[in-house]
Amino acid sequence: MNGNLIEAVKGLVKAKKVDENVVFDALEMMLLTAYKKETGSNAKTSVSLNRETGDYHIYAEKTVVETIDPASENAVNEITVEDAKKIDKSYEAGDMLQIDVTPKNFGRVAAQTAKQVMIQKLREAERGSIYNEFSGREGDIITGTVKWSESRTIFVDLGRVEGILPYAEQIEGEVFHTNDKIKCYVLEVRKTTKGPEIILSRTHPNLLKRLFELEVPEIYSGSVEIKNVVREPGSRAKIAVYAMDPNIDPVGACVGPKGQRVQNIVDELHDEKIDIVRWDEDPAVYIANALSPAKVVTVSVWEEEKSSFVVVPDYQLSLAIGKSGQNARLAAKLTGWKIDIKSETQAQEEGFDQLEEGAEDDDILGDIEAGGDTEEDKE
Repeated sequence: MNGNLIEAVKGLVKAKKVDENVVFDALEMMLLTAYKKETGSNAKTSVSLNRETGDYHIYAEKTVVETIDPASENAVNEITVEDAKKIDKSYEAGDMLQIDVTPKNFGRVAAQTAKQVMIQKLREAERGSIYNEFSGREGDIITGTVKWSESRTIFVDLGRVEGILPYAEQIEGEVFHTNDKIKCYVLEVRKTTKGPEIILSRTHPNLLKRLFELEVPEIYSGSVEIKNVVREPGSRAKIAVYAMDPNIDPVGACVGPKGQRVQNIVDELHDEKIDIVRWDEDPAVYIANALSPAKVVTVSVWEEEKSSFVVVPDYQLSLAIGKSGQNARLAAKLTGWKIDIKSETQAQEEGFDQLEEGAEDDDILGDIEAGGDTEEDKE
């Protein structure tokens, strides 16, 4: 072994991204394994590997004894005083010595065994390195390349490892082809006997949050804060934003010049509609904003019940509720408030004044709660 070995180690360290010491430790084990395979001996041995030059020596560790019992299991690890003194006259019974037994070369079988040990150790080191790298990226966004799919599960090339995008974490109707670039949310990193398993998601609300952080400098810098994100993946999403500085328009910052910032995110999510709403500490204002794009006339709130009564213009009622109640449902999830929506005509007919005083309401549209469904959905 020589400088070529050192170059090979450096190449492995760079390619596999493993610790240099791990590679050298594997090399030392490889040398010992190869020696024992070559000699067929179970003698106590150690290896000395110069990590600067690549030179190595294998030593047999012997105990100096007066006589050796050939029947003893430990005979292979002993040397007589007479033989020891041939090496150094100062040796006495009971001393320990090391004899250089470095072979000039290894046989084919020994070399193959050494190679297998090396591969195994490097594989273990690489798995550990990959796990450490990706476990720190849980909750982050990652870009990969679609490689193949099986049973509706998509496997994504992340460079050093394949990520798994389960069917349950895919946006309904989304279709990917081999070599497509894809952005995913790192949902979980698991340790398995076959190595780290990276579970990805395209449906998690935080994917949308991370995409906005990438696209909007004001969010990344902290001058605009994302208060909450809710999604019905592939269909519609709502995101509430807020800026401490009154001179900053948080909604405008997220929309971007000519709407380009939000459009980039919509394109990434295959035309998922995104409503960007302004967060407000006043729940009535926040609820009105959350029902965007519908216009609201009035909002009455009951703090203790976390419920609200919203009046919209007659022509805005269907827009406020949304298809299958989606707009109102997402607004309720976003705000965490129960939302009851009426048109101006309905409010007048059903006695809005009584509602303001806390009377019960028998809304035929149904109460829309955070995480709940409209009556239409239930049917």
